[in-house]
Amino acid sequence: MKASPVLLLLLLVGLWGPSGTRGAIRRHRGSLLYPFGTGTGDAVTPHEDDGMSPEIHLWENFSFYGRAHGSLYVNNNGGVSFGVGVPEFTPEPFPLSGHRPFVAPFWADVDNRLEGNIFYRQSREPKLLSRLEKDLKVLSEPSEMSPRPTWAFVATWDGVSYFGSASKKVNTFQAVLATDGTASYVMFNYGDLQWTTGIANHGNAHSGLGGLPAQAGFNSGDDVHFFNLPGSRTPEVLNISRRSNVGVPGRWIFRVDEFLENQETPRPPETTTTSPMATEEKVYICE
Repeated sequence: MKASPVLLLLLLVGLWGPSGTRGAIRRHRGSLLYPFGTGTGDAVTPHEDDGMSPEIHLWENFSFYGRAHGSLYVNNNGGVSFGVGVPEFTPEPFPLSGHRPFVAPFWADVDNRLEGNIFYRQSREPKLLSRLEKDLKVLSEPSEMSPRPTWAFVATWDGVSYFGSASKKVNTFQAVLATDGTASYVMFNYGDLQWTTGIANHGNAHSGLGGLPAQAGFNSGDDVHFFNLPGSRTPEVLNISRRSNVGVPGRWIFRVDEFLENQETPRPPETTTTSPMATEEKVYICE
């Protein structure tokens, strides 16, 4: 439980309330983020500190490095987890202890009581799957067939604030999971990232910066297969919205049902490799 002076601060700023996004289909940064909002059929997580969705039973199993998962949780603090919720507000580097499968587009101390909504849905909608097929094509060689997903899960953190915020700074980001029944993919889409840290992790209440910044990446839960996006848990994590491993500013895509080599340490951003799924991810800097 966080300190009582912080709770007093929340009472003072809590009049802002969540942003009014219900009933709308929302898009950010042109067409980068997939459509979201209750107009698409999305559900919304509770507006509570360190909250999460109920357990969501999936229409299709999602294979995550050799393990099939039939349910997941959308955590307010910036991640999608399998088997158990992750209410922790202090981000940890991957691999996580305790064998916790976790996909984290932006793990930080989100507080959607102050501002923002966290939407989610699973879908077999043909238009969505067609768009995914097009966007996942970048992972295939020219001679190979493109992935043809049959199911998707979209989680969107829309204009969310940080714990103890005394500013109007908000972040928008998205995780998209997809599978064709065999191959599985994780996509991170980033809108505007304005803050990195809540005050319980020693961030500045007015800037949302400093202290222990957010973590981004994924953790399979087997202590072997994991990836930390460049800049995680440093001030540079804000730059993931301008970088990419697939040449699209603010987008990162990974195939996660199989793993050829450890992705623990990415190559520095200035260098590239020949394949976006090599041990050291291809990273593009998009100024």
